[in-house]
Amino acid sequence: MSAATHPRELLLIGGGGEMTLSVDVAVQALEQARARGLRTHVTNRADTLAATPAVTAAADAATAVDFARPGDTADWAAGRAAEGERPTLVFGVREMAQEAVAATAHALELPGNPPAAVRRIRTKDACRAALAAAGFRQPAVRVCSDASEARAFLAATAGPWVVKPRDGADSAGVRKVTGPDDLPAALAQLPDREAPFLVEEFVDGREFSVEGVFVGGSPRVLAVTAKEKLPPPYFVEIGHVLPADLSEETRRSVEDTVTAALTALELCFGLFHVELWLTAEGIVLGEVHVRIGGGWIHRMLPYVRPGLELYGTVYDDALGLPVDLPAPERAAAARYFAPPEGRVTAVAGWDAVRTHPAVLHAELRVGPGDVVPGFRSGGDRVGAVVVGAATPAEARELARELVASVRFTVEPLDAAEAPGVPEVCVDLEPRPLTSSFRISHMTIETVDHLRLRLLQAGRTVGEGEITADSGYGQDGPAIAAEAAALARTLAAACDAHHRADGSDPVAPLRAGLEKAAADGVGAPARMLVEMAFLDRAARRAGVPVWRLLGLPEPGRVRLLHTVPIGEDIPLDGRPLKIKLGGADDEQILRSLLGVPAPLILDANRGWDRQDWERLRPLLVELAPAVLEDPVRDPALLPAIRAALPGTAVVLDEGIATAEDAAFAVGTAGGLNVKLMRFGGILPALDALTDATEKGAARMLGCFLEPPRAIAYAAQLAGLCDWSDLDGHFWVSDDRPVAAYGLDSGAPGIPRIAYTPEPARGEALPI
Repeated sequence: MSAATHPRELLLIGGGGEMTLSVDVAVQALEQARARGLRTHVTNRADTLAATPAVTAAADAATAVDFARPGDTADWAAGRAAEGERPTLVFGVREMAQEAVAATAHALELPGNPPAAVRRIRTKDACRAALAAAGFRQPAVRVCSDASEARAFLAATAGPWVVKPRDGADSAGVRKVTGPDDLPAALAQLPDREAPFLVEEFVDGREFSVEGVFVGGSPRVLAVTAKEKLPPPYFVEIGHVLPADLSEETRRSVEDTVTAALTALELCFGLFHVELWLTAEGIVLGEVHVRIGGGWIHRMLPYVRPGLELYGTVYDDALGLPVDLPAPERAAAARYFAPPEGRVTAVAGWDAVRTHPAVLHAELRVGPGDVVPGFRSGGDRVGAVVVGAATPAEARELARELVASVRFTVEPLDAAEAPGVPEVCVDLEPRPLTSSFRISHMTIETVDHLRLRLLQAGRTVGEGEITADSGYGQDGPAIAAEAAALARTLAAACDAHHRADGSDPVAPLRAGLEKAAADGVGAPARMLVEMAFLDRAARRAGVPVWRLLGLPEPGRVRLLHTVPIGEDIPLDGRPLKIKLGGADDEQILRSLLGVPAPLILDANRGWDRQDWERLRPLLVELAPAVLEDPVRDPALLPAIRAALPGTAVVLDEGIATAEDAAFAVGTAGGLNVKLMRFGGILPALDALTDATEKGAARMLGCFLEPPRAIAYAAQLAGLCDWSDLDGHFWVSDDRPVAAYGLDSGAPGIPRIAYTPEPARGEALPI
């Protein structure tokens, strides 16, 4: 066949990968070529061609050619062209195929990006150097060949840092480190441990990406996308919103910066996806790609810009046809499922999501019997929901709601029962409260969320979770560092004991934690480590933590409803814990006269002698069930107890050791035990046992903590008179309730289980 009679052809190098998203992208690219009268020919590795029949079915021809060898692909295409089979366009939709696409287009003298420019952006450190030389903000980065070089870079720069492959995709092998102790675990996650890798400074800022197309060799922005990622140390994207809700000035600055960078990098053809951060110092550019972004952005953009054909736009431009870029009219969002690791036993709510009228795409690739892996890269995702809406805010919220409405029941994997020294992973993430929380001496707006995981064979086998608040002197980064060091010290000792004698998995942990306390390791760090190791021990034993420790089953936990200073007080009969210690205490106490609910009053040491004398008549008339931390001066406690003989007086602030607990029992007759102060269940259990023997009042309390920490504390609920365990309602999206139960039969730390309806005679949910 002569060139004159040969039909115009698109050569799609690299086809599509095996993931659903990659197949969808490739099929769309082929369909939009066919709609323009182009014959289509796909190349890919032989095994991937066989695994992606939808792609080969959408093409007119397919040939096994390895795109990982750009020169071989170019030579194959040139030989084919010499025989009269010359393509009109060369294109690719996969990240790893872009060098082969550029090399082939150059060899055939067809439109494309310069091969050197594509090699530069595919080599991440070279791209950073080129951008920095062109005047764009970039984090410091170093190519390392081994751990010693990485440690040297850490010593010479300010942390934290990110370890990543020099060439990769889907965030595979990308991990945050906070110090030299984190390096071994990070290096172990690299896809190729023999290849050079990068260590670069961590950029602290909101993350976005810019999507666009080259028209006439110039970049044209189609949208700025807001990203949401799972907490470090991994960097897996969990959601996208398009367009990002930015001011016009910020959006224009982002677009101008990206288009200038693309020009400086000598890119000129196809689609682009550029990542960046908005920081206090300005825009910091991240990775640059000459393909469309993942995360179903290829489905979102045509919805936002009705009539847009992403790949068709590239073809039209290359063929010299008019290019139409419809204006943006709507918004879209995508969100991935992130069920806990383990084997799925049940899934509920999926059908309602799949058929929702606003859903543009929905997929779920796991069901009963399937294993959910750890989320360390985009390849670990198990499903997604993509929705369209009128505004970015509406799209984001709808995607969140739909994903949250699918409920997974997951059981631990057998690996949790296997011995072996675990890897230690600690994450820290600042997290705003759902609403501000005011007490006598401060107002809390934000806490640091810390999570410690014990990993074996890449799977979580033990997990602890707390929050830290600087107002209480709790330094999140310091706690994370202490906990990581302690956990690594205990890991080998506990494992050696397990191999020698598995009869008492708690003994070596208790000994190690007691030594840590004597060495000055802080209570929050000890609690975080204790949670993870007791969770691991209980999973191995196949029992919940309460049973492992021989505690009474917690069952249903009735809550006090905490009312911070300044908030309205509900008068509907539920047990109230009212924060006092402010200027309006007298007015608040008068408003409570005649209230039928049990009253727990907490002044957080906000009163002096004058306050007590002024408020004493009202307190005597109210006769609260509990008066917590009434005064700063403990010398006043005997008079308070004498004036309120039917009231349990308990101490909270400063009660952190067995000696403190004995003081509280002796002077006040009661104590409030908080695990974050004592350092976990084991030391708190000792204090509660002593208080019980002495007939003291016992309250189980908490700080503003995540649900997992609250469920952990609730293991002790059967030993206490009062449970003040509602701190998670300010930290999580959980709706406050009057009581909750625990999934008390699950191995490890039981989950909180909310009951839709209250039991007969119980207060209604808040």
